Amino acid sequence: MSEEALRLAFADRGLGWDVLEHQAVFTVEESLAIHAAMPGAHTKNLFLKDSGGAFWLVTVDHAKSVDLKALAGVIGAKKLSFGKAEDMQALLGVAPGSVTPLAAINDREARVRVVIDTDLAEAAQVNVHPLRNTATVGLPGATLRALLAGWGHEPLVATIPQRG
Repeated sequence: MSEEALRLAFADRGLGWDVLEHQAVFTVEESLAIHAAMPGAHTKNLFLKDSGGAFWLVTVDHAKSVDLKALAGVIGAKKLSFGKAEDMQALLGVAPGSVTPLAAINDREARVRVVIDTDLAEAAQVNVHPLRNTATVGLPGATLRALLAGWGHEPLVATIPQRG
């Protein structure tokens, strides 16, 4: 699905489409300049695969360093590792650097389980990419959860364990 179709999905639900255009960002470090221009919780997204073949998309605060071993137990997954770019493209329709929970709209078969950190689930504004890493859109955590549920991806809200 295209970004335009995503924008229309927002409009169908009466949601605004407040997008900040910016240079491409591929890492959390590169995105730091955006934080001053756009208030709210900034995110990073982990596309993961467990040893049983299940795919997971985990969205956390940009500053959180995730303990994958502990995360597996929290979400009920087998051993977790990072998913391949080809799988991300095939399932979510996005390339590395552009992964976002909004990409769940492209996973019509619900093969990817979406997990949102508790801190973000109720945040007043959660900032994510709109299927490309040259823009950021902000929306309330509750709205993000409702969108995902409407697309057949009821998110698992969990306290994501940190490394260290």
